[in-house]
Amino acid sequence: MQEKQLPPEVVAAILAAGDIALLFLEIPTGWFADRFGHRASLVLGSVVQVAAMLCCWLGAGIPELVVASVLVAIGDGFRSGADEALLFRSCAALGPEHRFLALQSRTHTLEVCALVGLVAGGGLVATAWSFHAAWAAETLLCAIGGCCAWAMIEPPPASTPDGEGEDQDAGTSVALGRLIPLVVPVAFLGGAASAGSFIAQTSGGMTAAGLTVLVALLTVAEAAGAAVSVRVPAADGRGQLMLGAIGALLACAGLAMPSLFHAAVVGLSFLEGIGEPLRAAAIQRAVHDGMRARAASTARACDMLFSTISLALAGFWAKR
Repeated sequence: MQEKQLPPEVVAAILAAGDIALLFLEIPTGWFADRFGHRASLVLGSVVQVAAMLCCWLGAGIPELVVASVLVAIGDGFRSGADEALLFRSCAALGPEHRFLALQSRTHTLEVCALVGLVAGGGLVATAWSFHAAWAAETLLCAIGGCCAWAMIEPPPASTPDGEGEDQDAGTSVALGRLIPLVVPVAFLGGAASAGSFIAQTSGGMTAAGLTVLVALLTVAEAAGAAVSVRVPAADGRGQLMLGAIGALLACAGLAMPSLFHAAVVGLSFLEGIGEPLRAAAIQRAVHDGMRARAASTARACDMLFSTISLALAGFWAKR
């Protein structure tokens, strides 16, 4: 809006184009990672991401920025799922396999904390120097990510849960269907947390300082949940459904009793932080090498779908 002098509705439409593209790209890019290699998918995703940042930086008109938004989605799609699959296969190759949950939990905790720092740092760079400096920093970070991916090693095939051969497509749809109890509860928690955060921030009566504290609490709660997840027993479908049920109770309590609403939203963020690493570990244990990235990408696509629906419902709720 400020740098490119575009109206807010156009900016929103450009961002929405990227979100919709990612929703439809998740599973195809997961298939690519399973077929051609998870490391290769990470490298390709980072290369596309660098191109996307250059388009965001240098693009002046709406068409260039739409292309940039879609390129961001393509880059995210190629990395989504491939990261978890490569980590699990590396843990399985090095042994013991259960190290995956600890590493995934630690990674998610650091990712959430780093995201807050990077958002604040990007704002400081743009304010202190210029938007060009911020875009240059963003492009450099994406390039560093590509170098990290290039330095990784594709591990040998991991053992399969049911003795299935590697990279078998037969029965994949059935296997993905069995993942529903693992995928949906955490997607629900994420959608409920996003909707609750939106309602809390748009309901009025909160100062800028109060909103800052709320967003910080939600971030800390999710990071704390991810840190705690390593000490929670490995969750199967029943465990995930239990997390979802607790989240549903929190959401109902927050809507029924306005005095508890903010506490309920923080609780939902905490549960989401717990559920994500547990879900990632459960998914990777449940599938064979030929569909690891597809399974993780399916989970993330489900997250996006639930978040989109819940935010739309939250908008109607806030309007009421």
